[in-house]
Amino acid sequence: MTVDSAGDIAPAAPATKEELLARVAHGDQSAFGELYDQIAPRVLGLVKRLLVDHAQSEEVTQEIFLEIWQSASRYEPTRGGASTWILTMAHRRAVDRIRSSQAGRDRDTKIGIRDLAVAYDHVAETVEVRLEHERVEKAMTRLTQLQRQAVSLAYYGGYSHSEVAEQLHIPLGTVKTRLRDGLIRLRDELGVAS
Repeated sequence: MTVDSAGDIAPAAPATKEELLARVAHGDQSAFGELYDQIAPRVLGLVKRLLVDHAQSEEVTQEIFLEIWQSASRYEPTRGGASTWILTMAHRRAVDRIRSSQAGRDRDTKIGIRDLAVAYDHVAETVEVRLEHERVEKAMTRLTQLQRQAVSLAYYGGYSHSEVAEQLHIPLGTVKTRLRDGLIRLRDELGVAS
């Protein structure tokens, strides 16, 4: 309140947002309350337009005012008005919340897809494996006895080429030739493209 020239008491002009922000920078809680009263509706309105969800908008608005309280000393009046500084901060916070929410949804979707149990038909799989096994057995009968021995030892027995050579008492080069020829014949019999 101020006293005019006639001696009447006139209400003082409300402090500007810039003045209030300068006082908030020095820890003035009453200035913070006034600043809140002046700009909170605009901040909440901006945040709510971006986030839509009222509860999240209130939460983000609270975070913005906490940030204003903590960082008011960083406000530079030469770079723009207090309203612009505060509303820019509000916009950034709201956009950060949107991005964070989207990242969370994307992460949940990826985890959900990864953990999705794919329907598995055990009977069909067993039948398919059995039929494939019968085809391979039939194709193996079309190999020469020497090729069949080499392929059986190497692929069913799990022996290395040199171990197959030792088992069959033949040179390593001969084992490799029998395996190559046997696999080519199997490929042709099974109709597998190379």
